[in-house]
Amino acid sequence: MERELTLMAVHAHPDDEVLGTGGVFARYAEEGIRTVLVTCTNGEQGDGPGGVKPGEPGHDEAAVRARRLEELNDSVTHLGIAHVELLGYRDSGMDGWEGNQAKDAFANVSFEEAVGRLAALMERYRPQVVVTYDENGNYGHPDHIQANRIALAAAEATGIPDKLYYTAVPRERIAEMFAALRAAGAAEIQDLPEDFGTPEELITTVVDVAPYVERKRKALQAHASQGDSIFLLRMPEEVQHRALSYEAFVRHFSRVTATAEREDDLFDGLREA
Repeated sequence: MERELTLMAVHAHPDDEVLGTGGVFARYAEEGIRTVLVTCTNGEQGDGPGGVKPGEPGHDEAAVRARRLEELNDSVTHLGIAHVELLGYRDSGMDGWEGNQAKDAFANVSFEEAVGRLAALMERYRPQVVVTYDENGNYGHPDHIQANRIALAAAEATGIPDKLYYTAVPRERIAEMFAALRAAGAAEIQDLPEDFGTPEELITTVVDVAPYVERKRKALQAHASQGDSIFLLRMPEEVQHRALSYEAFVRHFSRVTATAEREDDLFDGLREA
């Protein structure tokens, strides 16, 4: 039986689906490819009303969780994501936060159980392409690292995905953009660590998602409670378009032969001739 072309992204929190994969979700959904978002946590360690942080007066985890899941529902509508699967684990918070110590935090739950649940979803949807973070969770977030670990383990256990990708922020491109912003007088733009992002030579795939920039903008706006998520929307419009018009990836493994040295399609090698 022929498998329906399917993209599955494994993300840690509500709002993670937008910047690195929002464009490919919108593009492939429009092409008729089945799209599946797996969100591992409920985002309890996100900002509360007025930007209040966990541990500060007024931060209510239950209220934050409810708000963030509502925002997720709005976001996926803009991106055209057909299937959303919530694993429902507790947000661990940023590296070093008190939330890291919670026994039911995603970073601390039974690895075998989490892998089993994700493997069951891979069995159900049978995605040819899976996308997640790199081994460092792109920037060291415990939940991103755990999402990477369970995605790799579930892919290996099931043998279902033909290709698995890591989302990537091209180091040289982002450095140039930040330098231009600082030169234009954007005082809130700080210097990036030298090792921030992925070196250009390691990036295997860049997908043009320029036609879907407005959908990504609306999806970002949907996550209004999270100031970090909408930071980009405070930048000049041309900067927003430049940042949102492409999505970059590192191909971690592939069981098929790509047709191009630098891919521009996550399904390269998987489409019928």
